[in-house]
Amino acid sequence: MKLIVTGGAGFIGSAVIRHLINETDITILNLDKLTYAGNLESLTMVKDNARYYLAQIDICDGPALEQVLLEFQPDAIMHLAAESHVDRSIDGPAEFINTNIVGSYTLLETTRRYWQTLDTTKKAAFRFHHVSTDEVYGSLGKQGLFTELTPYQPNSPYSASKAASDHLVRAWYHTYKFPVVTTNCSNNYGPYQFPEKLIPLIIINALEGKPLPVYGKGENVRDWLYVDDHARALYLVLTQGQLGETYNIGGHNEKTNLDVVQTLCHILDEMLPDSPHKPHHQLITFVTDRPGHDLRYAIDANKIQNTLNWKPQETFETGLRKTVQWYLENRDWWQRVHDGSYQGERLGLGKELNS
Repeated sequence: MKLIVTGGAGFIGSAVIRHLINETDITILNLDKLTYAGNLESLTMVKDNARYYLAQIDICDGPALEQVLLEFQPDAIMHLAAESHVDRSIDGPAEFINTNIVGSYTLLETTRRYWQTLDTTKKAAFRFHHVSTDEVYGSLGKQGLFTELTPYQPNSPYSASKAASDHLVRAWYHTYKFPVVTTNCSNNYGPYQFPEKLIPLIIINALEGKPLPVYGKGENVRDWLYVDDHARALYLVLTQGQLGETYNIGGHNEKTNLDVVQTLCHILDEMLPDSPHKPHHQLITFVTDRPGHDLRYAIDANKIQNTLNWKPQETFETGLRKTVQWYLENRDWWQRVHDGSYQGERLGLGKELNS
């Protein structure tokens, strides 16, 4: 199989590429714009592999997409390229609309035209896998789970842009019979995650003795999914998922944000017994809540478990320990990220980026 992974230099995309290069014989073209969140150092271990290729392309650039499809002749596309940071979408939504909606449309339509040129056998085998988020469903109360039939109620510019792209993918399937599958996942964590996300931010701030920011009272609940478990699930859906179907992927790990931060502090206390910042929980600082902060997300992953025989291999505790250990052993990676455009500042205050 020849597969294009859009956004392959990002957190989840790079995990998918590492998994597929190491565990399959698939040939992969990483199609990435290489914005601030794309880090090719996350792919150092596979960059010299004969089955790995890179093209620096914006998914909004139709002619460039058309050329790369013609040259690479993929059998499938896994679409992960997106602006994905909620706080950034609050400060500057325009880029989210452009990339997540216009870019997804451009990719869909360019790929559909390519798909129509394939012979009967290749056309029947082709797959377009759209990777989305549970945030499109909005917020849950204290009870209940998101299922594949949950109505969409996005509450942030980010989730609204992802919901729009989900609807485009569905429409291309029903209108044009374009062969799509869609997945909606819960919060991912693990190695190589960009440090403005909660778990790496807390780890890095704790190592540097900085405040550990927790929104509001820390009561917001998320379902946490180890990124390598997600990568395995995405491959299963790509190769075995039923066309036109949606699959929710979750880790069965509901935790409040405060629980996550306190658990990280405990692990760091244990792994760094000589840390001058121990006990690390003394660094916890409650900050003004994010505008429109959804209370709770929780995924019902029974469909993918029952139909494709997938379930997470990592518990929250084992995955979190692996994650902390990775950040302790790979300081050069995240320190180089800090040397770039992101310095651990608070984002998502509802201010314009240029103000």
